[in-house]
Amino acid sequence: MEAREEPRDPGYDDWFDEPELPTETQSGVNRGVYEDADEVWVLPEDEEPRSGQREIVIGGRTLTVTQVAIIGLSVLAIFFAILAAAGVFNGSKTAAPPAAPVPKPVTVTVQTSTAASTVPAAEAPSQPLSPGDTGSQVKTLQLALAALGYSAGKPDGDYGPSTQNAVERFQVAKGLNEDGVVGPATLAALQKALSG
Repeated sequence: MEAREEPRDPGYDDWFDEPELPTETQSGVNRGVYEDADEVWVLPEDEEPRSGQREIVIGGRTLTVTQVAIIGLSVLAIFFAILAAAGVFNGSKTAAPPAAPVPKPVTVTVQTSTAASTVPAAEAPSQPLSPGDTGSQVKTLQLALAALGYSAGKPDGDYGPSTQNAVERFQVAKGLNEDGVVGPATLAALQKALSG
């Protein structure tokens, strides 16, 4: 029996293997020129610097002036970014609060009066009133309610909703019928509250 040789299978598809690098042409005229220039990825390392271009050696590496400038600008950009993040360029500076003047001691003299005031701070209206009324008697009612702690707002002489509300709150506090009208019972309670 004859053994037949079968082609060797490398076990993988060699279609994706790296291509071989192009070789330099050996003629003296074309020295340094590659056969397939599109496939050259790295420049030769033994190339002389271009005319007028200076090189700087930093840490054992040879850098051009352009490369040093790019590195320097990158370092400055990072430095300014850190300062900006820290708020150094923020335009709103907080000023120190002004020093408060030291207060001088003040002497206050309080005089006490032995005469008791019998005049009421406010007086009750002299007639019954109801919502919609206007005039000086309504203003007197508004002042009396405010003196007792049931303010109806600014005393304007108009028996409107705020005055009616104040009268109702007074009536509830005194146990009267809550109707918002200053009738004889509410008028008597107002006079009693203001005199006592």
